[in-house]
Amino acid sequence: MKKILVINAGSSSIKFQLMRMPGEIVIASGLVESIGLSNAAIHYKSKKMNISETVEIENHQVGLERIAALLMDSERGAIKSVDEIDVVGHRVVHGGKDFSSTVFIDDKVKATIKRLFSLAPLHNPHNYTGIEVAEKVFPNAKKVAVFDTAFHQTIPERAYKYAIPDSFLKENYIRLYGFHGTSHKYVSTKAKDFISKKKSKLISIHLGNGCSITAVQNGKSVDHSMGFGPVNGLIMGTRSGDIDQSVIFYMVNTLGYTLDEVSEILHKKSGMIGMTGFSDLREIEDRAEKGDRRCQLALEMNAYRIKKYIGSYAAAMNGVDVIVFTAGIGENSSVLRRMICDDMDYLGIELEDYKNNVRSTENRIISKESSKVLVLVVPTNEELEIAKDCYEMIS
Repeated sequence: MKKILVINAGSSSIKFQLMRMPGEIVIASGLVESIGLSNAAIHYKSKKMNISETVEIENHQVGLERIAALLMDSERGAIKSVDEIDVVGHRVVHGGKDFSSTVFIDDKVKATIKRLFSLAPLHNPHNYTGIEVAEKVFPNAKKVAVFDTAFHQTIPERAYKYAIPDSFLKENYIRLYGFHGTSHKYVSTKAKDFISKKKSKLISIHLGNGCSITAVQNGKSVDHSMGFGPVNGLIMGTRSGDIDQSVIFYMVNTLGYTLDEVSEILHKKSGMIGMTGFSDLREIEDRAEKGDRRCQLALEMNAYRIKKYIGSYAAAMNGVDVIVFTAGIGENSSVLRRMICDDMDYLGIELEDYKNNVRSTENRIISKESSKVLVLVVPTNEELEIAKDCYEMIS
């Protein structure tokens, strides 16, 4: 039995789980959220304690140090010594061309992750911080990196290649890489429990602050909405998703913005927050219900973009058997799920309202029995998927 600490550092949050493997037993877990904002909070749960505190958490390093302190707290901690941790598993968003599978972390791996900062500026720097802090706090534990891009290595060339000169692919490795792979892999595997046939055409929709959609055929990723970096595709909390490249040229050449300023706008000031002033979908839905037209339109645009991807992936796979909603918004927003599935009867999608409106942490069917396409909600568990990969590595 091994104790594996999984650190999942997102753009504004850190999820963590201490697990005993291979039994998949959670010893302690928690979340640091709204990092850098005035309402930052830390949630911690173990057999001894279940707490939630609003605290000042300036950055990811401070958040990770608070997590370590809680795990080793004399009264409410889950371990007595740092030496009890056998492995620290890190979610790393972008592995570029260098990583197609899980790896042990050494100086060369760290240098490569650092070199890839520009490809995932909202995530890889925080992933790297997690690695460096873990090395100091848990010096004797093995360190493992699990890359979000790895699951998408099965995407065929016709889908990952861009229609630009071949030299950019051959010499600069510019291509579609794909993200949220750990989540898409986990939920597509869990969806198999609901599918009677061995071969399947599945669309996995990961909706959180970051959003992506993946076509999964017979268990393998065959297309994905994000591309070279994690700003493309669906509308997200602060990211624009798909945009005409001419807009970028116009912003730089005519409006006078620098490239750094454009990057900042597209990554951190666009999406739902750019259209409404809010990034929390719960607030946007509440304001939309009260008549706020900006929020209503933002929801309509969000659902419309997802519908278009569902249609294109159904065409690419010559059909679809299963649609899976996952991640914070996908699991909890019955409003957005309804908007996405409405008027999709040409594909045979029929949502059952009373099932869709049930709040649950269980894997569940929300489509009607008569629906030709099975619609599921599967809560993602990236931490468990990472722990499994870590255990396989040390075994």
